[in-house]
Amino acid sequence: MSRLDFAPKLKEIQLTDIKKGLGVFTPKPDKAVSFDALKATLKKAGYTLDTADITLVGTLEQDGQNWMLVVDPTNQRFTLEGVMADAQAGVRVEVVGAWKTVGSGTSAREVVSVREMKKAESASKVATLNFLTEGQDAGEFSHARFAPPSFSALGGGLTKPLAPIRTTSPGLTVYKGGAVTPRFYFIKHHLGGLDVNRQLLDISLSYTPSPRLQLEAEVPFSRTAFNDGARSGSGVGLGNIMVWSKYRFYRTVKTYGDRQAAARFGLELPTGKKTAPSTSQVNAPAFVRQQLTPISGGLSPHFDLAFSQAGGRFIFGGNVEGILRSERDGFRMGHELRVNTDFEYVLLPRDYQAPGRELFLILESNFVERGRGRLNSLAVDGSKSTEFYLSPGLQYTAHPKFVVEGSVQIPVVLNTGPLVLRTEINVLAGVKYLF
Repeated sequence: MSRLDFAPKLKEIQLTDIKKGLGVFTPKPDKAVSFDALKATLKKAGYTLDTADITLVGTLEQDGQNWMLVVDPTNQRFTLEGVMADAQAGVRVEVVGAWKTVGSGTSAREVVSVREMKKAESASKVATLNFLTEGQDAGEFSHARFAPPSFSALGGGLTKPLAPIRTTSPGLTVYKGGAVTPRFYFIKHHLGGLDVNRQLLDISLSYTPSPRLQLEAEVPFSRTAFNDGARSGSGVGLGNIMVWSKYRFYRTVKTYGDRQAAARFGLELPTGKKTAPSTSQVNAPAFVRQQLTPISGGLSPHFDLAFSQAGGRFIFGGNVEGILRSERDGFRMGHELRVNTDFEYVLLPRDYQAPGRELFLILESNFVERGRGRLNSLAVDGSKSTEFYLSPGLQYTAHPKFVVEGSVQIPVVLNTGPLVLRTEINVLAGVKYLF
């Protein structure tokens, strides 16, 4: 809503009742206001404006049988409806009433149904808006609703979103804005006598140009250290850069939560370091040594479908992702099917009146089914795997634009072939900054 010409900065918009969707703000004094513009902006964010009350200070004028209020300093004229028995032209008054736009285009006019009118006590106040929103599917409710900020994964609404950690979110962060998300992973693998420690820094940049579309790029940097009992070594390099586009095709807002679904397409570019350690550096088969590089193959498309549902303090989400891997210099891991689920609980604050300072308890599950890989264009026996992990985690909204998160991925089932590195633990720590 801060994208409106007449709206103030986001931090100046106050949510007075986050469950019912009540909010208040004072428009910029030098900008004309429009009910229809306010309604259209909230609609882009996934909300329907139910009603808006406005408080105006201005000078009364009579235009035939109609009374008008002229507001300084814009000289915007509001048509007044209702009981005007005490009205006097030229008197400065404060008017409170229900606000709407009548007509469209050049014939549009702002109308206020007056509930209260009194002589103005202050010349400084120009206008104050109290608004009530409702979800797109909230027809059964007698009052409108506004979803809590961390459930909404907004494009363009009043608040900033969170997202699952390892599970794809169907949310679009911020409409006409985006997020920078650096994440650090510490991953420990082993295979027989070979121990592998991997540190991975993944920097993600996303931008949301419309209420339905999000664009994203991920740049990974990796350091891998290995020890086979007799020799040790390490390598550092750039991984395969990922570019994503996400389309949110479904969203419905309800009391204290929402539902949404999105499809995502990604392309893994062959940019990563591909040189594997030699047999003189580590005593392992060639297919295993290739897994010590930062890549899993070459140019590879990713297909992803995600869904989430929030209600009260509980959030559930899930996604299904397919990866078709291509070879790079004769090597690739197997094609993958990934299924993730996300369960969240809003632990804090206990008295939820306004957005911010939320602490989320998270439990994710991660299932990976991987087919046979290839080396020198030949299928490799012993390279298939079925893996299942549980990932408890925490997320904390330290600031409306800053989120801190952490997660530990623990293997539950590792049905891996004799040539696939086995993951012992995967620790994630990251932050998210929204702009």
